Amino acid sequence: MDYKLIIDTIFGDVEPLRGVGSQATYIPALANVNPDQLGLCIETTGNEQFCGGDADTRFSIQSISKVFSLAMALGIEGEDVWKRMGREPSGTAFNSLVQLEMEKGKPRNPFINAGAIVIADILMARLRDPERDFLNFVRSMAGTDAIDYNREVAASERQHGYLNAAIINMLKYYGNIKGDIEEVLNFYFLTCSIDMSCRELAHAFLPFADHHKPFSHCGIELSKSKVKRINAVMQTCGFYDEAGEFSYLVGLPGKSGVGGGIAAVFPGLYSVAVWSPRLNGKGNSVIGMKMLELLTTQTEESIF
Repeated sequence: MDYKLIIDTIFGDVEPLRGVGSQATYIPALANVNPDQLGLCIETTGNEQFCGGDADTRFSIQSISKVFSLAMALGIEGEDVWKRMGREPSGTAFNSLVQLEMEKGKPRNPFINAGAIVIADILMARLRDPERDFLNFVRSMAGTDAIDYNREVAASERQHGYLNAAIINMLKYYGNIKGDIEEVLNFYFLTCSIDMSCRELAHAFLPFADHHKPFSHCGIELSKSKVKRINAVMQTCGFYDEAGEFSYLVGLPGKSGVGGGIAAVFPGLYSVAVWSPRLNGKGNSVIGMKMLELLTTQTEESIF
């Protein structure tokens, strides 16, 4: 497959979409990012990389980090994770309080905010040094120690995180948060603030695409079965209430973030990361979604 030619074609095809959508202005630090940047990187299971545009520019991965959090939690807690949350698509906004109240404090899945906050609570209870251990895990996945938290973004989210504060208080009311509310919430915001480039993100997601290699990072080991199950949750829940649309148009397991990034995998073939900060009304990157749709269309390959 000539991925370099495909990437060049994709960049030309998305030009009409430049300027469509807007940044996540409810997080002031993200509103200051140049919205016209655009990156894409593919890494094959043969460890070849094909990149284009701003693939080496780091950005806040936001909710993409929830895949790393889930992997750690499953490696530590195993199936007990699912006693505290479901695996079903939400059908509502990623920060919905209504659904959480209706379902008595049990989040639909680990990728909406409520579920990810419960995962943060699990990690805080089980890790010796959660802040250091989580960062080291992501660095191990990405193959570089240069990755770090963006504390400006984390502080910006915390300062304006009223809805997430409401979510964690409701979770605590229903007994689904064991730790201190402030400590768990601050750790959650910190995990979402990590800065990575498309090149680093594609490499970090490669273990979810390459089932033939053991998943072992910083003492976290996952069986092939658990990796496949993480992919299944990404497929059904990775794009909030637009997961069905992403499956229909793209046909890959993936996870988006309001920083404009999307990471996805084709099991057995490649991982891919795209970034474009302008979002649609569902909180997903406008050009990022289109780039991945074009990728699976032009390669004539998807998991379906």
